[in-house]
Amino acid sequence: MRKRSIISALVVAAVAPVCAGIVALTTQPAAAAVGGSGPYPADYETSTSLPNHTIYRPNTLPSEKLPIFVWGNGGCSADGTGQLPFLREIASHGFLVIASGSPNGSGSTTSQMLTQSIDWAVAENSRQGSKYNGRIDTGKIAVGGWSCGGLEAYAVSNDSRVTTTTIFSSGLLNDSDDYQLRRLTKPIAYFIGGPSDIAYPNAMDDWGKLPAGLPAFMGNLNVGHGGTYTQTNGGEFGRVAVLYLKWRLKGDTTAGANFVGSNCGLCNTQWQVQQKNLTLGDGSPSPSPGGSPTPSPTATPTPGGGSGSVKGVASGRCLDVPGASTADGTQVQLWDCNGQTNQTWSSTSAGEIRVYGNKCLDAAGTGNGAKVQIYSCWGGDNQKWRVNSDGSIQGVQSGLCLDATGQGTGNGTKIQLYACHGGTNQKWTWNS
Repeated sequence: MRKRSIISALVVAAVAPVCAGIVALTTQPAAAAVGGSGPYPADYETSTSLPNHTIYRPNTLPSEKLPIFVWGNGGCSADGTGQLPFLREIASHGFLVIASGSPNGSGSTTSQMLTQSIDWAVAENSRQGSKYNGRIDTGKIAVGGWSCGGLEAYAVSNDSRVTTTTIFSSGLLNDSDDYQLRRLTKPIAYFIGGPSDIAYPNAMDDWGKLPAGLPAFMGNLNVGHGGTYTQTNGGEFGRVAVLYLKWRLKGDTTAGANFVGSNCGLCNTQWQVQQKNLTLGDGSPSPSPGGSPTPSPTATPTPGGGSGSVKGVASGRCLDVPGASTADGTQVQLWDCNGQTNQTWSSTSAGEIRVYGNKCLDAAGTGNGAKVQIYSCWGGDNQKWRVNSDGSIQGVQSGLCLDATGQGTGNGTKIQLYACHGGTNQKWTWNS
């Protein structure tokens, strides 16, 4: 069970004007070394084609292509220079760094702004006349963020373009958000401020729930929640972030040696280190996305599957996405059959049950009572189902059945996972 720590209060505050005051109280900006310590002195700029963002880059673009690092600020603050020394330090080592928010901006940010940063960089790399044309390595992209910004990084970590995710002093707030961990397939690294960091319990809870096989690093430095972002060149967090990004985005195994093995460069130092599935030359091995170390059964739909409405035998009502929502995480329900697209499902050869063409029926957990929702299809075992000849629909990952909660039959009855018992509230018919 995840405990809502004081980080919850910090994030709630982040969406209010008082946010800037909280951040200012914890981290007073310090003077940064101009240009950073890397071989490519860097600064920041803005672009009219990417409003409300701050772009950090080497002043003179190097001959090597720039990998991309997009950043969500602490407190979800829309001040793109709030962690200026840290971000400029990274840029000075040959990275294109884009922070959400304008320089000295106000207000708050959203996770969509990280996606906008990626979209912009990819577009600029191919735009004729752009100074970045052909100068960006769009195949190497990291997302990261501090505190509330770390939650934004989690939210976009399933973007297929992302190479690695970095979480700084952050952790999911509720168990209901754990689906964001289950869908992780690319390497992740945590940089946390030790037990005195208000995000520490949440981060460690996330660490324990990562998918089996996922390459992951956890580093704790006892500096608390404020980190070292505004120290000269971003302080120790800046130094270590550069090393991690050099490894993951540039293939620098010397830098990678700081994170891998019992004698890693950060091991037996002021950092407290934990590792999972790390090798210097790892090619991001495919994890078991559901987090279960045991092999899952092969998902092969039986002839009971099909395309059309899925009607509950007990209720005579259809499997329905409330309000025709397309939002990830929307729990499905029973509703009067109406033939609309939010009630039109199709089983696939991969074992998925899809709606709208690109959303999958998704189990948000593996135990009794886990909600059944829609989510962007990503191939996880929690999105694979067996449509059995007895009319039950069984989750491949959990072995549990699609169940109308409380044996309910009325409109709005929520759908969950529950141990298969043969009841009519667990029987379904496909109607083309």
